[in-house]
Amino acid sequence: MKTFDVQSVSIDRPAAAVFDYVSRPANLPAWTNAFRRADDESADLETPAGIAPIRLRTVADRQSGTIDWHMTFPDGAEGVAYSRVTENGAAGAVYSFVLMAPPVPLEALEGALAEQMQILAHELASLKGVLEA
Repeated sequence: MKTFDVQSVSIDRPAAAVFDYVSRPANLPAWTNAFRRADDESADLETPAGIAPIRLRTVADRQSGTIDWHMTFPDGAEGVAYSRVTENGAAGAVYSFVLMAPPVPLEALEGALAEQMQILAHELASLKGVLEA
């Protein structure tokens, strides 16, 4: 059973510019579906049950290009989203994202991950559009 997915997108912008944009939590609502608001400490996520306030900690390392988001949900559950910006020539970048399966019951895991994979593909296309505009 698959418990993760890795997706990437090529962006025609320098890696430093992509890193600067993606590493700012306030930009998450502009290119993701779930984030309605985000700052350096918290965010509001849109869920099937409504808006959920979460604690959000962004761990970004410019030298390695990694940007990880540590999320603590209202019920105390924790999740991490892992990503990386890689140079692709002087004026380009590759943004990659490791999607981990959501914390759902085992019988719903594959369906939930498949749905999240489709959402992520749209989000990466949105990020590319925002940064290349």
